[in-house]
Amino acid sequence: MARILDRINNPADLKKLSSLELTNLAGEIRSFLVENVAKTGGHMGPNLGVVELTIALHRMFSSPTDTIIFDTGHQCYVHKILTGRKDFTDLRTATGLSGYPSRAESPHDVVENSHASTALSWAQGIAEAKALKGDDSYTVAVIGDGAMTGGMAWEALNNIAEHPNLRLIIVVNDNGRSYEPTIGGLAHHLDALRTSPAYERALRWGKQHLKSRGKPGELTYDALHGIKRGMADLITPPKVVFNDLGIKYTGPVNGHDIVATEFVLARAKEFSGPIIVHAITEKGRGYTPAEKNDADHFHTVGPIHPETGLPVKKERFGWTAVFAEEIVRLARRNPKIVGISAAMMEPVGLKPFRTQFPNRVFDVGIAEQHAMTLAAGLSFAGCHPVIALYATFLNRAFDQLLMDAALHKQGITVVLDRAGITGADGASHNGMWDLAIAAMVPGIRVAAPRDAATVRKLLGQAVSIEDAPTIVRYPKGSIPPQIPAKAHIGDLDVLYQHSGEGKQILVVAVGAMANTALEVSQGLTQEGYSVKCVDPGWVIPISATLCEQVKLADLVVTIEDGEVTNGVGALLRSTLAQENCFTPIKSFGIPRAFLPTDSRDSLLESSKLTPETILNELEQILA
Repeated sequence: MARILDRINNPADLKKLSSLELTNLAGEIRSFLVENVAKTGGHMGPNLGVVELTIALHRMFSSPTDTIIFDTGHQCYVHKILTGRKDFTDLRTATGLSGYPSRAESPHDVVENSHASTALSWAQGIAEAKALKGDDSYTVAVIGDGAMTGGMAWEALNNIAEHPNLRLIIVVNDNGRSYEPTIGGLAHHLDALRTSPAYERALRWGKQHLKSRGKPGELTYDALHGIKRGMADLITPPKVVFNDLGIKYTGPVNGHDIVATEFVLARAKEFSGPIIVHAITEKGRGYTPAEKNDADHFHTVGPIHPETGLPVKKERFGWTAVFAEEIVRLARRNPKIVGISAAMMEPVGLKPFRTQFPNRVFDVGIAEQHAMTLAAGLSFAGCHPVIALYATFLNRAFDQLLMDAALHKQGITVVLDRAGITGADGASHNGMWDLAIAAMVPGIRVAAPRDAATVRKLLGQAVSIEDAPTIVRYPKGSIPPQIPAKAHIGDLDVLYQHSGEGKQILVVAVGAMANTALEVSQGLTQEGYSVKCVDPGWVIPISATLCEQVKLADLVVTIEDGEVTNGVGALLRSTLAQENCFTPIKSFGIPRAFLPTDSRDSLLESSKLTPETILNELEQILA
């Protein structure tokens, strides 16, 4: 039997389907997602949870004339399927579909940055521009309850409320989770809405039985209805919150009931101003492994066996696992250490810490700015906070790092997971800006470990520093074998040294690029040069010992997995210039560009960060 899905090539095709066909289509989409994402890996749980909701959205609105914006974007697979993109063969690769919305793929895609809590600001901007042009199409923002923990979403709501004539519909996709269960006051209020339906049942009973009794019954119903509205305001704080902001609220609706969701969306379209539609969904809906286990395990998956949900290969959390183990060990010895996560407790390795010391770990939700200043306050009052983030999300808290942590010389440690090139998640997930950001911050100290032993060593040093913020950064994935130091020069680890007859070349390895630096050093040795390869460990600020070694060299080569223009090499160059030392420094790092979706290895090669590409360029320079 032909699949209904095969007849869907654009959103208009959905409007031809019956209710039964829509239900069957939802089942086909879930089967399609499980079958295809199991092969490539990707965001499984979020997409299984929004199948019916996305169908309803595309039936009630006319994309791209009506603009649909997905906050974060990890729930966009169903949207892609319904807008004519059903080839998931090479999902999240250079030759296939992006894992997030992509303007290059389709006019139906708008925001592709994949950082949470931005959709409402985008939506207001688009809706305002439409109003100025006399465009009466709708703007729809789909935002998860987890992203509503971000302050930027509330800044947008505060402003949207001041513009009551916008044709703007905000769909809160409430599954009670971000990675883990959503935290905070709003989460508790939304939970009250999900779990307190009794007053609605009472209202339906009253309407059915009292209104059939003539005028007295109608008067009684009206009186009870007034009481009910007052009770609803007490029982359902989100309604009060949104209404008091000046934004109409409707819901909650079962986001897996297409007919009910369409009805609520149709009513929302009839309203003359901004309105919030609250839809209840279940992450991982319809996939037994996700429903039987913790749905968060299926937020993002690698290739899995579709029948069981078990990984084809065991995922490697090498760097993260070392941090997770070491921070627990340090916390046992030092009761001042506390942990902070921004809604990603398990992915960044703080879950074992929370298990051991539940009162010493804070999950602030998707609120990196708050996390940083919270840490400053904790530090001032005598704790040593360790904030664990993906490196790309440090960008969101730069002002707080600068003005709250560094200006006040607070002893906090920021642990950056997934620093450098991450690959498949696209431009906005590469953690390539942290070194350039940190290089601007007075007093900050940044460590880049090269292996498990130096993760433990540098993390221990970081949490002992109480007069300045520190950063410890490492990449995604498996950790390399230990790279022992052959010797020490002051605070530098000497990883390789060979005396030849040619020029003196100093190779500076930054963190996880140590293996690459070693191969480059060995290649230069074969060309007859005298080569010394050193690892500073602490890469910001530039140490006096490193400066002295630079002055002894004919050429310095720095190799880092951060944005090269303003990274460690650039900082070394400017530091030496202040001392009137102008030894030539050739810096290799990630170019100032938004990198496309591709594998880490391919992106390293295109960024000229493999031993071969570095040696080829150095040969031309040295010639």
